[in-house]
Amino acid sequence: MCERSSAGAVSGLLVLLGALLTGCQSPSAGVAEDGRLGGSATGTTAAAVSPTATRPSGYGAVFLAVKECSSFGTTSFTEVPCGGERAAARVVARHDGAVRDGPRCPATTDFVLHISEQRPASDEDGDGAVPRGYACMRNLQPPHPGDPGGGGGPRTIVGDCVYGSGDGQVRETACDGTGEQDPEYKVTRAVEKRAGCPASTALYVRLGGDRPVGCARPL
Repeated sequence: MCERSSAGAVSGLLVLLGALLTGCQSPSAGVAEDGRLGGSATGTTAAAVSPTATRPSGYGAVFLAVKECSSFGTTSFTEVPCGGERAAARVVARHDGAVRDGPRCPATTDFVLHISEQRPASDEDGDGAVPRGYACMRNLQPPHPGDPGGGGGPRTIVGDCVYGSGDGQVRETACDGTGEQDPEYKVTRAVEKRAGCPASTALYVRLGGDRPVGCARPL
């Protein structure tokens, strides 16, 4: 279920409630398992957004649909034409409901926008509701923290690096050393079970999906 629009219809003022979306995720944390650190890949960079502002016609029937673009701002985000100078990120996937209940964003997603549920007096399809959802976003220009080794994004993937943050936990950081923390391990493989990791594995990282175990070697 997505919001409908027409000329002069409802659009989206994307209100930033969390950290500014520079693309860097809140690093994922993990716990010690069998004497080895285990990193979780459940953390996401996200902002809550409310579809409340007026949008010109021609942006598509669904608010922040796939291939549509948003601007960047210090306190808010708006849907803008992808060819315009204000365009900063493109929607690569769009789903209804909450992130925890829906499909995962693509592996190289830079950040996630959460669309908050609204119940206005009237809307385009007449049901009086704009349902909750989320948009998986990819920056139009570098940097791309969701890329392997980028040090951010909503998912930890093969090619990403992590460091031990204490108390048996690990967090993601940029592999090239440009992050606040130097990388200590690199995820080299994703497997179904730990037994599939090579002998050089020093760290197991929780990735989720069909191959939930990340095999990481020390750097």
